[in-house]
Amino acid sequence: MIKKSVTMSDIAKAMNVSTVTVSKALGGKEGVSEALRGKIKQKAIEMGYRVHTGSRSGKDGLTYNIGIIVAKQFISEPSAFYWIIYKHLVELLQKQNYYGMLEVVDNENGALEIPNSVSEKKVDGLIVLGQFSDSYVDKLMSYYIPVVLLDFCVAREDADAVLSDNFYGAFQITTHIIANGHRKIAFLGNVHGQSCIQDRFLGYYKALLENGISLRQEWIIRSQNSEGEVLKSFELPEEMPTAFVCSSDECAFVLVNQLKNAGLRVPQDISVVGYDNHIYSTMCSPHLTTMDVDGFRMAKKAADILLGKIRGSDDGKHGRTLVSGKLIVRDSVRNLFS
Repeated sequence: MIKKSVTMSDIAKAMNVSTVTVSKALGGKEGVSEALRGKIKQKAIEMGYRVHTGSRSGKDGLTYNIGIIVAKQFISEPSAFYWIIYKHLVELLQKQNYYGMLEVVDNENGALEIPNSVSEKKVDGLIVLGQFSDSYVDKLMSYYIPVVLLDFCVAREDADAVLSDNFYGAFQITTHIIANGHRKIAFLGNVHGQSCIQDRFLGYYKALLENGISLRQEWIIRSQNSEGEVLKSFELPEEMPTAFVCSSDECAFVLVNQLKNAGLRVPQDISVVGYDNHIYSTMCSPHLTTMDVDGFRMAKKAADILLGKIRGSDDGKHGRTLVSGKLIVRDSVRNLFS
């Protein structure tokens, strides 16, 4: 049996309003209060109201714009990981006849602003990239626009998020180091910073626990300043470990050069692993053993979930979607058994 498509009339009956009111609400036109407009859009999503992708903005009430929100510090350079994610998102959205609008949010004044494209209803949905506070996400979701978080999550249950499986990835790469005979292993990364770094630290810690290795506080080393920029050098402990698990390839790259300047060889004296399989992993000498983060698959999952929410083609509830990575073994880990 073919399921009947939901119409504006159906939404109007469910909301006990006129079809004209529904049309104005979904079309972004005047004559409807913002509170009612939000309720009508939410009801349309819940009822599975389908839009016609062949039509453009106007009749179906869509702008065919998707806002991609990212904090300024995460795209400070063209090679940054989030620039790569953004490019994937734009290409994927274009194939679905949508335009990805980059919204860079600056925190210089201490308060994150809501982009005009959101407050003025110029986008059909949002992909929020990087790391933002729970309160900022609450503000974004108060506009009743479909939202998907990418590479971070918040506490509220109705916030859908797509994340790399950082916990298992760090567990896997730390286990690889342990399998090569290392038991004195440090972690380089800001454990009170981004949630993805916290997850990588917890994965590292789990690998230590499962192998009966004690966690040493002096071997948890800060890697970034208060602006989120990687430090030019790190405060290394007096008693050095035999291996470092780094929270990113960039951190690992800086560390390797610092160790070399101190007269230490990698991996002969100290082993180092990175994370992300980013440009720094092959710029480094030796090339870094690292975890590959599948940015394309993360971007595709986020785009698919968001467009499904906009089109009403699913129930709109996905929770946390994890995308697994892949261990890339190169030349930066010494096998202590050989």
